[in-house]
Amino acid sequence: MEHSERFEASGANGGRFRMLVDAITDYAIYMLDPDGTVTSWNPGAMRSKGYEESEIIGENFSRFYTEEDRKAGLPKRALEVSEREGKFESEGWRVRKDGTKFWAYVVIDPIRDNAGRLVGFAKITRDLTERRQAELALRESEEQFRLLVQGVTDYAIFLLSPEGYVSNWNSGAQRIKGYAPEEIIGRHFSRFYTEEDRHVGVPGEALEIAAREGRFEREGWRVRKDGTQFFAHVLIDAIYHPDGSLLGFAKITRDITERMNAERSLEKAREALFQSQKMEAIGHLTGGIAHDFNNLLMAIQGSLELLQRRLPGSDPKVAQLIDNALQGTRRGAALTQRMLAFARRQELKLMPLDIRDSVQRMTNLLQSSLGPTIRVETHFPPDLPEVNADANQLELALLNLAINGRDAMPKGGTITIGATERTDVPGLESGNYVCVSVADTGTGMDEETLRRAMEPFFTTKGVGKGTGLGLPMVHGMVEQSGGKLLLRSKLGEGTAAELYLPVAPRAKALPAQNADTYTPPFFSKKLAILTVDDDPLVALNTSALLEELGHTVYSAPSALHALDILRREKKIDLMITDQLMPGMTGSELASRIRAENSHIPVILATGYAELAPGEAEGLPRLAKPFSQRELAEAIARAVTS
Repeated sequence: MEHSERFEASGANGGRFRMLVDAITDYAIYMLDPDGTVTSWNPGAMRSKGYEESEIIGENFSRFYTEEDRKAGLPKRALEVSEREGKFESEGWRVRKDGTKFWAYVVIDPIRDNAGRLVGFAKITRDLTERRQAELALRESEEQFRLLVQGVTDYAIFLLSPEGYVSNWNSGAQRIKGYAPEEIIGRHFSRFYTEEDRHVGVPGEALEIAAREGRFEREGWRVRKDGTQFFAHVLIDAIYHPDGSLLGFAKITRDITERMNAERSLEKAREALFQSQKMEAIGHLTGGIAHDFNNLLMAIQGSLELLQRRLPGSDPKVAQLIDNALQGTRRGAALTQRMLAFARRQELKLMPLDIRDSVQRMTNLLQSSLGPTIRVETHFPPDLPEVNADANQLELALLNLAINGRDAMPKGGTITIGATERTDVPGLESGNYVCVSVADTGTGMDEETLRRAMEPFFTTKGVGKGTGLGLPMVHGMVEQSGGKLLLRSKLGEGTAAELYLPVAPRAKALPAQNADTYTPPFFSKKLAILTVDDDPLVALNTSALLEELGHTVYSAPSALHALDILRREKKIDLMITDQLMPGMTGSELASRIRAENSHIPVILATGYAELAPGEAEGLPRLAKPFSQRELAEAIARAVTS
């Protein structure tokens, strides 16, 4: 009875043990016979090795080893050690069913019966791949850290005692600070600080903060062995014993002098880019406003001219009012020219110019404009080359600069106009340039005023005394000519404006024409003229001016309408078209007409240089706003050319 109970208890314990083994999935637990054949298999073994129980029972356990280990007899040797010593324990690579490998911790225990005979082995395997990878990563990290400290040259990395004495030294510290290890180890780190910093206790304060807060970080000037200074980023970390006591400090120093200089340069570049983008945006806005304003002036000026001629013998006061209005339109046109010059969208007539001749022709105009308290001096070398520029716009620019100088000298002074030849000017294409300077002895400008001087509509003059478009106009004209404008000024020392203009190809300068003395060629033939403009005010005004000249006028509000009229009316002698129109531009319309009616002359009427290089090449231009006289001259040139 007692034996039966013990047997039942043993059977129950064996069942519970089997349940325990089958419940374990993190370990492969299985039995081998004395020859190494698998005789049992638990779910953990199936999970880690990939074999189902039916696939592996009866197979030799050597298949779990790598090919190299099998050739070396490792499986057999493991069983021999286990039998001889009572246990075999090792780590190594093992192979799953799918051929992949994992790093395993293996224990093999011998199993003997009551008589001590070997009946098999109990084998436990655990997948330690993740742990091994972590250990390898840690070892690699430690090795990399050692190499970092010993081999890095961009950082000075060294240890300090709690009192601040150097206890080790890496190659980066030697390169940055100039000391060899034997020269600096055992010396106090305060020698790296400037005399001023040592005097106010900066080194001691740094260690105190690091000890109290665990870390100190700052940037400042440091001193090398040879006495030169560099700008450094410094990090000091406190290092503690496991018991919490201070062991010392780890100090990392990096020379950031180049970075500091680069940041300053980058900040200047960002400021320049921001200024450029701002000026470009204002330029787009200004150009667009000027274009629309020109159309309005065109309508007003033309209507006033017609009204003036159709009121012969009218009241003198009425005539004076009309004259005043016409002068206002001319001043408005001059204003739009400045706006377009700033926006670099004004049509320039570049030609070789002699600066000395241009200034000489302006002498009387300058003196009368500047007044008796201003003295004008000129300094030009005898062999000064010609420049490539628009004569009228350059003279207007010089006059603007001279008037600015006069306004900066309320008690009088001297304006000096000069020029010198320069080669390869920074910021411009390689080549030869002439620097035309206009300098005054006036009040000068502070840095903020100088920085904003070329902004459109910025002025330091009183209300009603300046538009703020003088310098922007000069800036736009010079850049459109292929040069640049520089301003130099100091408060109380006057201002110098320097216009860098490209040297013209070696050719004789053309004499400047005086618009007031220009006589158009005689032309009396009456023509059938097609006008194209999407602005009804401009279209009406242009038609009225042409009709008063005796021409027959056909008017089209768009390019497509113009093409319809040309196909319908075969006696059109000339077309005058605006450039910017919806659907098709004036230059595109001219191309279509050349393809269909190549004999019809075309005049492009625009006050806005919105044409791309090469676009509408060969087309005569008529700048808006134009007078009836300018319109008649343009027609005569187009038809007789």
